[in-house]
Amino acid sequence: MKTNNLLALILLFLVISMASQKAMGRKCESQSSTFRGLCLKYSNCRQVCISEGFTDGECKGFRRRCYCSKSCD
Repeated sequence: MKTNNLLALILLFLVISMASQKAMGRKCESQSSTFRGLCLKYSNCRQVCISEGFTDGECKGFRRRCYCSKSCD
């Protein structure tokens, strides 16, 4: 009996998590094609990404590159 309850709880959790991911949408990300130099300031990266047609941007990685993002939906 306990195994059935545990299985049902796991399935419920999976269904809820899948539904919430679908509601949030997918995020597409790409390295900026116009940003030059080290990415040290979030606001600079974000402005360049917006000018490229994305909705946001952030500095990432050891090499500090500017990555742009937008909703894929």
